[in-house]
Amino acid sequence: MSEIHPSAIVEDGATLGEGVRIGPFCHVGSQVVLGDGVELKSHVAVAGDTRIGARTAIFPFASIGHQAQDLKYRGEHATLRIGEDCLIREGVTMNAGTEGGGFSTTIGNRCAFLANSHVGHDSHLGDNIVLSNNVMIAGHVTVGSNVIFGGGSAVIQFTRIGDHAFIGGLAGLENDLIPFGMVTGNRAHLGGLNLVGLKRRNFPREQIHALRAAYRDLFETETGTLRERAQGVADANADQPLVRQVTDFILEKEDRRFCTPRAPE
Repeated sequence: MSEIHPSAIVEDGATLGEGVRIGPFCHVGSQVVLGDGVELKSHVAVAGDTRIGARTAIFPFASIGHQAQDLKYRGEHATLRIGEDCLIREGVTMNAGTEGGGFSTTIGNRCAFLANSHVGHDSHLGDNIVLSNNVMIAGHVTVGSNVIFGGGSAVIQFTRIGDHAFIGGLAGLENDLIPFGMVTGNRAHLGGLNLVGLKRRNFPREQIHALRAAYRDLFETETGTLRERAQGVADANADQPLVRQVTDFILEKEDRRFCTPRAPE
């Protein structure tokens, strides 16, 4: 059975799972679906065709599922989908999709969005992602799983970020970031591999060593283009899953620019 505070407004048509708790002064729109055990602490506004997975907790003054911050938006039907066991802290904003991006924004499971972070329209985020305070993700961004964003970092539109990447605090990312990559600075530059994350997630030592060697071949040599080097590294590491994850990411799209190490002074 759900618990709804008398001051909250839940519009007719909203669907509430078992054990949903809606605190004071929340507003839940008519198309919203809240999974089992979802909790809206207080002063939370959930709008549009938004579905929130089980056991997700949303804190005060979050704005979830309202129309995209896109001046081309003309009222088309769009969706926001948020996975299970997510933590959405104070002042977080997440927008639904637009026609130009496939009409949908998606969030995976077990993600944490700390205070005042933002997920723009038509972005797609994987599982186990952490956005620290004041992180800004623009529209049409794709983020893999197990990615951590330091406080105040920002990601420009249409950027891709691979699995297990780390974005340092206040970094401004305007180019694609390889899986396992670590960036710092504004504008961001590739500072190496996220070795701390690799070790914490218990990847085998031999795979980490192979990944480090591949990183040197990709970014510390000047022979050929990055795409040509990636193809060579892929051919030489057919049996190395972490290396292939990086090279596949680079080779997947021909028209992308990648975040690379800063040129030596």
